[in-house]
Amino acid sequence: MIEVAKNIKVIGEVADGSKVVGLVERLKPRLLIVALAMPGLNGLEITRRVCQQSPATAVIMLSMYSRDQYVIQALRNGACGYVMTQAKPVELIRAIRKAAAGSRYLSEPLSQRPMATWLHRAKSAALDADETLTRREREVLQLVSEGFSNTRIASYLSISRRTAESHRASVMHKLQFRNTAHLIRYVLARAVPLPLT
Repeated sequence: MIEVAKNIKVIGEVADGSKVVGLVERLKPRLLIVALAMPGLNGLEITRRVCQQSPATAVIMLSMYSRDQYVIQALRNGACGYVMTQAKPVELIRAIRKAAAGSRYLSEPLSQRPMATWLHRAKSAALDADETLTRREREVLQLVSEGFSNTRIASYLSISRRTAESHRASVMHKLQFRNTAHLIRYVLARAVPLPLT
């Protein structure tokens, strides 16, 4: 649908969230459309990294979730748009064109509140506990939420098993978890939903 839209060119595509930031750095697109729920690295963390490392790239979050916490976090991390997956195709094209012109865009029903209200909420919202984590710790938290063992995390991130264990222990300490069950409950209650596979 995007490829056939006038004056829009698709220059890259990837399904694994951990590969998005590198692809953006290599291709330097004007716009990135990222799914909220992705394997490897979720859309919120991708947005944070892309907006820090490639500020010339505008980011639109594509999500089936309209919960305030996701919209606020996406805007706080630098997204210029949040489009619901249930939206009509023309709405995504509209969001792309607005983002390319330097404007912001929210899908219905989110757009019923003024953008200024959302931006104020994003600016004034208290930090989530996981925002105290380092980038690597957030990656480890995401992979733990996907059921990865320390060995598999180490392999996936190209680090030693001991380093993976250290990052996992640091996450547990910073978020004040006593065991993995607490971590899993936290992920289920607060983290980005896992991608459907």
